[in-house]
Amino acid sequence: MRTDTVPFSDAPTASRRPRIVVVGTGGTIAGAAGDAAQTTGYAAGALPIQQLLAAVPMLGRLAEVEAEQVAALDSKDMDHTTWLALARRVQHHVDRADVDGIVVTHGTDTLEETAYWLNLTIATRKPVVFTAAMRPATALSADGPLNLLDAVTVAVSPSASGKGVLIAFGHRIFGARDIAKTSSYAVDAFSSGERGVLGWVQDGRVDALRDAEKRHTVNSAYAPLRADWDASALARVEIVSSYAGVTGLQVEAAIAAGVPGIVVAGTGGGSIHQALLRPLLKAAEAGVVIVQSSRISHPRVTGDALDAHFIPSGTLSVWKARVLLTVALTAHPADPQACRDAFAHY
Repeated sequence: MRTDTVPFSDAPTASRRPRIVVVGTGGTIAGAAGDAAQTTGYAAGALPIQQLLAAVPMLGRLAEVEAEQVAALDSKDMDHTTWLALARRVQHHVDRADVDGIVVTHGTDTLEETAYWLNLTIATRKPVVFTAAMRPATALSADGPLNLLDAVTVAVSPSASGKGVLIAFGHRIFGARDIAKTSSYAVDAFSSGERGVLGWVQDGRVDALRDAEKRHTVNSAYAPLRADWDASALARVEIVSSYAGVTGLQVEAAIAAGVPGIVVAGTGGGSIHQALLRPLLKAAEAGVVIVQSSRISHPRVTGDALDAHFIPSGTLSVWKARVLLTVALTAHPADPQACRDAFAHY
């Protein structure tokens, strides 16, 4: 894993400008294909972060920019080891007195999970802004360069301070807790559903950036990341799905593997097929922490008669619920009440 830091700026030196560290993790924004008309079948994470920055020379007008390559992944392959390394490198940079903000380039497939992970594990009021692309860097009308420019614009904006981890994409600013990928092909690929965007960024201007509603970053009890957490220390949390004709095999396999937590992707408002419900109740009685969520993009699971046994995920998606349960169980092993409190506050 590469963690070298390389200065990047083409702007003249005058009075001190904001210093932004751009952290690369790979993804489509760094993707390359053999043909400019090709938007599928490319190699994600093929280009180094310095090359992405060089394609947007006007960044130097906004800030002194540093580049650090933490990973070069197709984000479908994101893992806990990379999450931990990213959190620690971002925390290192925000702790520097000379750094004013962070931009993270990431693949769109798991961006919503990684952004929420940092929202829980980074202690800072400085802006931390993710961005990405739906077209590889080599494509005709690649969307990455403008998204990168917008992300740096947000990162240097005083209004972005203390707002938690943000995502700048398609001229909109999303909060890490509520963003979801909603298209596999459109350039306008993200949404926050009824909760809406936090603001907008366009042509160097940040507008109407409001506060995130739940606890995050400086208010997170899980930040900064504990030094003794590594990939083996993180609690294993599995996701099981409810659907027509489901059996209890998913739950039985999870129990047999000794997992301490399960998130259920229920239907609608979190309803669970009776064939899945029976082994889940058995698992809860055995001490497994069960979170009841929904397989829809923007759920609202408020709990019902099962609330005594399961924790409702509220408006967290299945994927975000898994991130929060992983963090809560790692911090508070075998403590269902601490996990329930986490879902009430985060």
